[in-house]
Amino acid sequence: MTSQKLSKQHWFLILTLTLLTFVLGTSEFVIVGILTDISSSLHITNAQAGTLISAFALTFAIATPIVMALTSQFPKRKWILSLIIVFIGLNSLCIFASSYSVLLVLRMLTAIVTGVLISLAMVVATESMPPHKRGTAISFVFGGFTMANVIGVPIGTLLAEQFSWNATFMLTTSFGVIALITAFKMIPKNLSQTKSSVRDQFSLLGNPRILMAFFIPALGFGATYTVFTYLVPILKGMEIAAAAISIVLFAYGFISIFSNILAGKIAAKNAIGRLRFVFLIQAVVLTALFWSTDHFILGLINIGLMSLMSVLLTTSTQLYLIDLAEIYKPSATGLAASLMPVASNVGIAFGSAIGGLVYHQSHLLNITWVAGIVAVAASVLTAISYSLDQKRKTL
Repeated sequence: MTSQKLSKQHWFLILTLTLLTFVLGTSEFVIVGILTDISSSLHITNAQAGTLISAFALTFAIATPIVMALTSQFPKRKWILSLIIVFIGLNSLCIFASSYSVLLVLRMLTAIVTGVLISLAMVVATESMPPHKRGTAISFVFGGFTMANVIGVPIGTLLAEQFSWNATFMLTTSFGVIALITAFKMIPKNLSQTKSSVRDQFSLLGNPRILMAFFIPALGFGATYTVFTYLVPILKGMEIAAAAISIVLFAYGFISIFSNILAGKIAAKNAIGRLRFVFLIQAVVLTALFWSTDHFILGLINIGLMSLMSVLLTTSTQLYLIDLAEIYKPSATGLAASLMPVASNVGIAFGSAIGGLVYHQSHLLNITWVAGIVAVAASVLTAISYSLDQKRKTL
């Protein structure tokens, strides 16, 4: 695929990978909407049911780079198709899970499969497109997660309300079958084959430039989730009716679709240079919530801007990690592709934790100041990395 213009084949592949991330995202995020149904059905507390989410994120973050390194020499097409089949099997088993411990193990195994499939989708999208169209492809693939939150999760939650939480996993299983069929037809057979040792793969993680690039999206997502984790209490503080909060959250997810589109445009040229300023704008938007939430309309506009800024970093940092790997460890680009999704989970966990700490120690809206500081830290780290890139180019 050497054409400098996206062909129908390119677009079909992009849509196939976007469908895959939509399915994976729905499976990962829908647990939030059916949490109380699970706790009631399995006779556990909501807090215990919540560990299904934290265990998923932790397993995802730890296992994904390890499995990517260990399986780097596997044929990509066969490996992707095999993992989708495993994904279908795990979700179908969740339908019949009758105890918390069984469901927890199944969700942790699903997290491993999810992390590796997402990483492979990014690798395929990157290497199958013309160089100047990689940003467009990656932004679409990441858009699958946004669509999962906007469409997949509400449908899954509605099924749980109408029938049971088991029906939600019937939905994700069915989605998995559709993803398998489209992937079988559209994923090319001539994908590149990596030949390197496991030790060679893991050596990438010790590279200072890679580590620096890893913490850029971790801090970026951390800034957003410091506030987003506690967005519902903020909305209640604005005296928004409980019934209207779901509408606001839907609007938040819908606006983030445009964030994905803008992410592709930012990545098209001088991405890391632009991200320095994106994070500063994000800091202003997050901090402004401290005052704007005193006013109903201004507060909603500010929250909309927060959503618009939320995933602007994804495409740029995904490509940046792969590009750095091509410079410092060309044989480990597959592992590098797994680091952005891992970083996002680290950032979500970090942001939620620091937001919770501030929330319980002081006034709720003080989390906006902390979020702004984290965003500034992301900007500083991006600026340092950008400066090092410029120095390398002049050598």
